[in-house]
Amino acid sequence: MISVDTIYQRVLALANKEQRGYITPQEFNLYANQAQMEIFEQYFYDLNQFKRAPGNDSEDHNMVNVIEEKLYLFRKSSQVSSGTSVSTLGAYKLGNVYKLQDDYDPTSTYPFNKSVVVEEVNQNDLIITQGSPLTRANHNRPVYYIQEDIMYFVPETAVGGNYRAYYISAPTKVNWTYIVVDEKALYNPSAADHNNFDLHISEEGKLVDKILQLAGIGIKDYNVAQFGAQKEMNKVQQQKQ
Repeated sequence: MISVDTIYQRVLALANKEQRGYITPQEFNLYANQAQMEIFEQYFYDLNQFKRAPGNDSEDHNMVNVIEEKLYLFRKSSQVSSGTSVSTLGAYKLGNVYKLQDDYDPTSTYPFNKSVVVEEVNQNDLIITQGSPLTRANHNRPVYYIQEDIMYFVPETAVGGNYRAYYISAPTKVNWTYIVVDEKALYNPSAADHNNFDLHISEEGKLVDKILQLAGIGIKDYNVAQFGAQKEMNKVQQQKQ
């Protein structure tokens, strides 16, 4: 977790240096959420690129581990059933879904020994597979499909089963909350809708750079935009080295 106030104060200090411009709380929240989402989505692109790299490069392997560590903060699980909304779960990327036995114990050494992986199927393919007793889903081999964001388990006799979905959640919406005193916005972390960044602490510098870049474009201040872009480029070069 990264403090939203820490990032805002750093952004203000850099953006206001030599009177380059002021970023309002509303503008900051907008840019902050966009920056967080861009960094988060970049994980999946980078992960795919490094995993597809030819050979067994230790540097690529290390980068995969670094990204996986950052994504670990977003890995969650929830009990699901027919009718569960994927978006309500907050799932950005759905992983394995298990049908758990009645005696499932998450604290045991091998909690999934008696569990069954529930395969996701295309609804059109399901119509074909259900037509044959060899491929038809059954209580011991259930499947699920997603239609308009809703999960459905097959067969119907398996609907009441104990299912658990593992997924990568989307970042929570960032919100620098405040109260107005003497026409000035004062930070108010006790507000009900206050939220910090969900990203790994190591992304603090990248967040500042991206927000500066976005804010510079938004307020049409070329110096601020150029400053943010240059800082981000320098950080990328350092990471490559």
